[in-house]
Amino acid sequence: MPHTKQGFTLYELLLTMALTAMLVGAAVPAFGIYIAKSRQTVEINALFHAVHRARKTSIMRRKVVSICPSQDGRQCGSIADWSSGWLLFENTDADSPPRVDAGEPVLATHPVDAAIAIEANRRGFTLRSTVKRATNGTLIVCDRSGRAAPRALVVSYTGRPRIARERPDGSPYDCPDYVN
Repeated sequence: MPHTKQGFTLYELLLTMALTAMLVGAAVPAFGIYIAKSRQTVEINALFHAVHRARKTSIMRRKVVSICPSQDGRQCGSIADWSSGWLLFENTDADSPPRVDAGEPVLATHPVDAAIAIEANRRGFTLRSTVKRATNGTLIVCDRSGRAAPRALVVSYTGRPRIARERPDGSPYDCPDYVN
């Protein structure tokens, strides 16, 4: 039996490597978009559930509950930039804009992913039991790289959150100040 050499020629190896490089080159940008959308979804879901939890807690406990931006997870921030994180607390003195005072329990905190920027048209959202209306407003959640289209969490006067991709007039949300 004669011995035959098995293997690939240089031409076959180069062709295989070129095809692999093209496939990887096409897949990497799509994967980056997928990651950006996933990060954005995580932050929107966290805010959605926080607003829902605040509404539920205010109704069940008959207390005023607030959500506000926070850089340190202990006190509300002084601007409407929610990009560092936010906190949820029982606002017993119902101050506006909300502020964590001594004796007011913090119910939850959430640091925001550094790849995400969040801005609201409010410095805080206050949800009350059935006596008064809640604070309405909009939180716009953006991917800093610009790979995912901005989405918004809209909070109604009753405290119900909903997710929107465009403004009531049909124009898309934008946040050009945050895109790197």
